[in-house]
Amino acid sequence: MKVEVKNKSILDIPADVIVVNLFEGVKNPKGVTGIIDKEYDNLISEYVIKKEHFSGKYGEIYQLPVVKSGVKIFVAGLGKQEDFDYVKIRNLSSKIIKTAMLSGNVKKVVSILHGAGIAGLCPKGCAQMITEGVLSGIYSFDKYKSKKKENSIKEFIIAEIDKEKYNKAKLGVARGLIVGEAVNRARDLINESSQYLYPETLAEYACKNSGTETKVYNKKQVKEMGMNAFLAVGQGSVHEPKFIHMSYKPEKPKRKIAIIGKGITFDSGGLDIKPPSSMLTMRDDMSGAAAVISVMRAISEIKPDVEVHGIIAACENMPSGSSYKPGDVIIAKNGTSIEIDNTDAEGRVTLADALVYAEEIGVNVIIDIATLTGACMVALGTVASGIMGNNNKKISDFITTAYKAGERFWQLPMYEEYGESLKSDIADTKNTGGRMGGSSTAGIFLSKFVKNTPWIHLDIAGTAFLDKPNAEGIKNATGIGVRSLIEYICN
Repeated sequence: MKVEVKNKSILDIPADVIVVNLFEGVKNPKGVTGIIDKEYDNLISEYVIKKEHFSGKYGEIYQLPVVKSGVKIFVAGLGKQEDFDYVKIRNLSSKIIKTAMLSGNVKKVVSILHGAGIAGLCPKGCAQMITEGVLSGIYSFDKYKSKKKENSIKEFIIAEIDKEKYNKAKLGVARGLIVGEAVNRARDLINESSQYLYPETLAEYACKNSGTETKVYNKKQVKEMGMNAFLAVGQGSVHEPKFIHMSYKPEKPKRKIAIIGKGITFDSGGLDIKPPSSMLTMRDDMSGAAAVISVMRAISEIKPDVEVHGIIAACENMPSGSSYKPGDVIIAKNGTSIEIDNTDAEGRVTLADALVYAEEIGVNVIIDIATLTGACMVALGTVASGIMGNNNKKISDFITTAYKAGERFWQLPMYEEYGESLKSDIADTKNTGGRMGGSSTAGIFLSKFVKNTPWIHLDIAGTAFLDKPNAEGIKNATGIGVRSLIEYICN
């Protein structure tokens, strides 16, 4: 679908659907909505508001019957003005495009620039959120369905007659297209069946689609680098592990960042096998890797003056005669010995070597993103992701940045006492300490593999894959973390 902004009156752009808006409680429409109201014989003020009692509550969309020249008019409720923000623009735009798709015989939609009028929000941010919302709203993963849903809508146009706002909105649409497409690429990777997406094919995808210089290390090379922890997790699978390093290097970088994505392309639990119902969606255990690949592609297009390294230790965690076992002792890349207490706590074992590798590069901050613990799902549900690390200032900055991008992260504690359960009689540490405080215990474990570099850990176990649509209308893979990481890196 083509998304663009035009420096024209909304009345001067031919369309099948015109989208305007109302804040809650407004009786006499002003601005562009007022112009449309007058053009169409006060239909909004006299019919929609007075007779149909449309109140403008957030998320409500009133569809006027076909009026002049076969045009449909959608009146979108913005809710209370004091509660309106950029994220609501994105979620509303997703709902609007879904509604337009269902209304039938719609090829072109023209919309007001939500939020840039009375709300007083930045036109660039508003246009970016509209664009992201539209791309999110049209997303579907129907690759394996014999009958696919066709989207008849070919164009979505934002109309803005004010020249200054138009220029800013153009920049917002351009950024929105990059970010929105990155999120959808991540969703495609996560939704893909693990029978087709395994370490080798994930590495091939990274080479073709990351937009950056990419090096893939095979099993022999990984062994030579001393990544025994990573290799142990993947040794039960018929698919060879792959270590992926993507690099974006501008001429004069202001700082260097490493982002690490957990890349377990399927997690059976290994010999500590999961219950069948818990395995059904375990193709999503590489959601962190999908986010990193998609972010690297977006960064290569935005071209910030920041050096970025995308790192993925990709493997499958499978049960077989060659699987790593409970009680095994493994030596990680930094020399730390790990007693395997549970083979289903495998993600942190692969991340251990990846964290050591990232610190050896010499970066200013390391961020890992992983579907790591069921405990985080219990603590925060599907609404917020967990965040921990060794630098509270960096964590605070990331939380703030993520919120602006429309993603919520909640800091979980990493008190020393959580490390007590990781003590081993035969090794430096165990890989898990049981059920109590599981997210914090995992964070303590990972901290053993970062010595001096500021480090942030993102646990997206509860937010990466949903069984019910969220506020944006997305079910299954969400692409969580993509927006936050792009925003953090660029700003």
